[in-house]
Amino acid sequence: MRLILDRRLGSSKRKLRGFGGETRMVNPLGIYEKALPADLTWLARLEMARELGFDFVEMSIDETDARLARLDWSHEERLAIVDAVFATGVRIPTICLSGHRRFPLGSHDAAVRDAGLVLMKKAIDLASDIGVRVIQLAGYDVYYETKSVATRALFIENLRKACDWASAKQVTLAIEIMDDPFMSSISKYMEIKTQVDSPWLLVYPDIGNLSAWPENDAGQELALGMTQIAAVHVKDTLAVTADSPGKFKNVPFGTGCVDFVGCFRTLKNQNYAGSFLIEMWSETSENPREEIKDAVAFLMAKWKEAGYDYIGQQAFDSFEARGV
Repeated sequence: MRLILDRRLGSSKRKLRGFGGETRMVNPLGIYEKALPADLTWLARLEMARELGFDFVEMSIDETDARLARLDWSHEERLAIVDAVFATGVRIPTICLSGHRRFPLGSHDAAVRDAGLVLMKKAIDLASDIGVRVIQLAGYDVYYETKSVATRALFIENLRKACDWASAKQVTLAIEIMDDPFMSSISKYMEIKTQVDSPWLLVYPDIGNLSAWPENDAGQELALGMTQIAAVHVKDTLAVTADSPGKFKNVPFGTGCVDFVGCFRTLKNQNYAGSFLIEMWSETSENPREEIKDAVAFLMAKWKEAGYDYIGQQAFDSFEARGV
């Protein structure tokens, strides 16, 4: 089955006319599904994202049975997702596929690797059906097992298979920079890219994870990978040190180690016109709306200081409607 989704809801290439005839890029702004209440329907989830000013939502398919079950959605369930996108105008262009933590492509166990490949194939088919452009892969050879030369080799071997499947469905796979030394930098992604060498494999840097590793120069890494970046995750982290393993989740914005202005300025100087995805885990919070609004306010100031004029397609649309 293949559903057709051609909404033409705007892209990162659209520009905003300014005074004097100059043009300004608009970077789509998205929110992670796990920032929004977990008990919402997809229609309600996208409506809430629109009310909060977001252009898109990133879907999560993690290692839990409930979210892995999405890979087996029926025709009707997939069509309901497409209908929700049409009804709200809020896209779902990306899937965060972290289910490979449980079923890693580099596992010592052949049965686990096979399960990981089945998961990968189903995710590509789902993406093709519902209009997802990018599947973000967790950059783990293994997560709960001991790493080895063999796990790395098996991961690359199976990643190559996944890229062939993705190519057939014209879905991009993008490896996230992780909370794990296996894929802790864009430089490490580039090493694997040379071995896989597929146009359907890109990188999805998380500037929080990238900044937490002390061996990284985040700005240098972002510049190095600019032609390979599919999208950017935005969150704060606590740095890895000799005395601390760091903290990679649930660090309030502004309390961690990330130089947001520096990272955003690097991206701006490199003419990054892609999307920004705010990654938060407030789905069980008492007031997720206020937490999200606070995060957006914090980040908008950083984007502005870094030289980005407009973030978010809805900002574009409001100016276009006024004829600016």
